[in-house]
Amino acid sequence: MLLGAWASRIPTFVDRLDLNERGLGILLLVMGVGALVSFPPAGRLSDAYGAVRVTRWIACVYLGSILLVGLSGSPVALAVALFAFGFCHGSMDVAMNSWASEVERHMGRTVMSSFHAMWSLGAGLGAAGGYAATSLGLGTGVHFLLTALVTAMVFGPFLRAPWHSTIRRSARKGPAFALPRGPLVLVGLIALCGGLGEGAVVDWSAVYLRDVLGMAEAQATLGYAAFSATMVIMRLSVDRIVPRLGAAGVVRISGALAACGYFICAVTDHFPLALLGFILMGLGYAAVIPMAFSRAANDAEIPPGQAIASVATLGYGAMLLGPPAIGLVAHATSLRVSFLIVGGFALLVAGLSGALRPASHAEQSTRVPSGNGTR
Repeated sequence: MLLGAWASRIPTFVDRLDLNERGLGILLLVMGVGALVSFPPAGRLSDAYGAVRVTRWIACVYLGSILLVGLSGSPVALAVALFAFGFCHGSMDVAMNSWASEVERHMGRTVMSSFHAMWSLGAGLGAAGGYAATSLGLGTGVHFLLTALVTAMVFGPFLRAPWHSTIRRSARKGPAFALPRGPLVLVGLIALCGGLGEGAVVDWSAVYLRDVLGMAEAQATLGYAAFSATMVIMRLSVDRIVPRLGAAGVVRISGALAACGYFICAVTDHFPLALLGFILMGLGYAAVIPMAFSRAANDAEIPPGQAIASVATLGYGAMLLGPPAIGLVAHATSLRVSFLIVGGFALLVAGLSGALRPASHAEQSTRVPSGNGTR
């Protein structure tokens, strides 16, 4: 919900601070750096102190960080706020996915995609809230305050779930910068391509629909809303499809669908076709990150928190650092060209999908509840 709220109001900040594509790209880069810095310590802390405990710690700070973003009145203030917001966002993702992997092992079946469906649902709700706030003329300060309050009241109680994470005291020390190694390298590249595509939709869909296709600001928020809603539906279905097609087969089809979505958006001048493109992107990217994280969490050599952090460095690093690069490319060429390039990376997802096949062996351990999650 918090990320969706921010994504829906990016055009407001562009107008308020008179930002061009290059300026927005730099601010998004700062947010991405904040996330990248957070991944290694979040992974180590999740392994050493328990993913559920770290998730609770970060959630409190995360709610406050979006208030700083909403109240920012200058590019410098927004940069500082976005760094904090990105740091909280990145560390929260690592901790939550570590917790989710424990639940997945305890249940003895693949459910990671369903967890990510809830993330997409929240992002879609956040974007819908942005549409309502924009239509009502609410400032970003009031809008983000209301978003934080609603998020805390509705979802805060879930943080009190009775769960005790596995603790690995030896994981307190680790590399300062987490990168995948061994078989996880290609898994990380899949996450990178998927993260780039998702990040482009989050940060550039509203700008694209408004500035390239000429839609009103309220209409421009519907691209990301359609993308998120489609991802929710698809992610709720992926866990039932994977046993039939395998993770590699699902991700191969996913990459092709996402590429089609970007190519349609890049060449059309019609709003309905552009929305169709965002729907195809939602169908395509729904399974990519969940399958990559599930494979990482079940690696035979690397602890789950550190393995997820390493894949997240490429996946969410691309999700957060890719949009600034897209802004620089768009500044030199156009947003249409940027979308075509991102579509090419989606095709690469399909080409690398075979790297997820080893997960079928690693996941055998997930089919027998180990009890590690409820020590």
